[in-house]
Amino acid sequence: MLWSLLKITLFVAVVAALTLGAGYIMESSGGIQITAGGYEFNLGPLQSVIGVIVLIVLLYVVFKLVSLLIAVLKFINGDDTALSRYFDRNRERKGYQALSEGLLALASGEGKLAMAKAQKADRYLHKPALTNLLTAQAAEMTGDTRKAEEVYKRLITNDETRFVGIRGMMKQKLARGDTETALKLAERAFALKPKHPEIQDTLLRLQAEKHDWRGARQTLSAKLKHGALPRDVYKRRDAVLALSQAKDILAEDKPIEAREAAIASAKGSPDLIPAASMAARSYIAQQRPKLAVRLLKKAWSVQPHPDLAAAFAEIAPEETPVERLKRFRTLTSIKPDHRETRLLRAELALAAEDFPEARRAVGDLVEKEPDARVLTVMAAIARGEGAGEAEVRGWLAKALVAPRGPQWVCDNCHQIHGEWMPVCDNCGGFDTLSWTVPPQSDAAPPGAEMLPLIVGAIEDKSEEEAAAREAEAAPEVLDPNPPTEAGEAAAEATEPPVEDAEEVADEPAKEGAK
Repeated sequence: MLWSLLKITLFVAVVAALTLGAGYIMESSGGIQITAGGYEFNLGPLQSVIGVIVLIVLLYVVFKLVSLLIAVLKFINGDDTALSRYFDRNRERKGYQALSEGLLALASGEGKLAMAKAQKADRYLHKPALTNLLTAQAAEMTGDTRKAEEVYKRLITNDETRFVGIRGMMKQKLARGDTETALKLAERAFALKPKHPEIQDTLLRLQAEKHDWRGARQTLSAKLKHGALPRDVYKRRDAVLALSQAKDILAEDKPIEAREAAIASAKGSPDLIPAASMAARSYIAQQRPKLAVRLLKKAWSVQPHPDLAAAFAEIAPEETPVERLKRFRTLTSIKPDHRETRLLRAELALAAEDFPEARRAVGDLVEKEPDARVLTVMAAIARGEGAGEAEVRGWLAKALVAPRGPQWVCDNCHQIHGEWMPVCDNCGGFDTLSWTVPPQSDAAPPGAEMLPLIVGAIEDKSEEEAAAREAEAAPEVLDPNPPTEAGEAAAEATEPPVEDAEEVADEPAKEGAK
């Protein structure tokens, strides 16, 4: 609207200026006097202006005629293309002007105008390598995918534009969800231009989705070779691909190859927890526990994780809880203040029925990081120390509504996964899963937020009832020193059941082992 008003204002100003100039010229005196061949011509001011304009037009026509005459003379002299170049020069000027206008229209988001300019440029230029590309992009902008696909197919037939056509067709197939065809097109485009970063990333993602781990590792090597990937990132992603390949090989009942692939992936990236766990189990199967211990200690020093503790426990599955507590000190001495290390020590102490040590290991985690696992461990400690049933239920009720703690979370879409996988099943991101606390924990069941209050009320009521029963029974007690048999029976009644404590204590240990 503002631009239209500006153009109207400018037009009115130009017309007013011309009118004012014409009136000034007509009112002025003098003019131009021309004398030639005994003739004298007197031109007034307005006639002089008109004469100058006519002279300029005549000079332009003369120059054009001279250019045509030169082209004719060259044609007569044997240059067969002289006349065609003369007439094509004007066509090329119009064609390139239409092409530039089409590019500007495409950049400004006017798809229909860009298509019209592309067709006009094609009539003048006869260069489909330029005009077809503009037509395809304009068709995509307007939503005419059929037209865009037709143009891309024409581009594929030309050697100069084959890569552009294949890339355009690949994007069309990806938009439609045809990943099979898109993968084949990406492979063809990669063969034409292996240094193209976009084609490398697209091919790598499609190969990972199709579990073509061998091809994905070759593509990753090409990215490193052409300088599109830092070496440390290459090692990490190659380890992810090697681990994924090992899992597929293991599913095909080829354990030896799977072990080798897992060990290679663990060496390539020690911070890849699933690779370290699988490689350690491979060493255990080969009766090489020292190598398994060394690998797990290295991985634990990078990032402690329950899967590493579970693999470490499998080194000596027949040992007693006390022996396991002693053997695990080689692992828990690494990063002793880490949250996972403290919980592991607490769970091992629970299994050995050393409840004070378990409480010391948990420490202030209840105040700083009260997630479901920490609170469950506290419930097991309370049960083992002989606390009342209400207190144990209170810890479990708090664990029900507490956050779940660290999990496998996608860095791109924040989707939570139950286990590690190379490709996020929600957004398709490659190597985007991290062991971290999700930004938003899962919602608790309806009414679960009231459970701690309910359990607390039950606990208060139980204490009041117990105090009332003691007050009623106090006058009836005649002998301040009850018999030994009754005392032994009372002691046995108040002693916490050992089997139940062991079951509750084993639950966090089993959860940590998973």
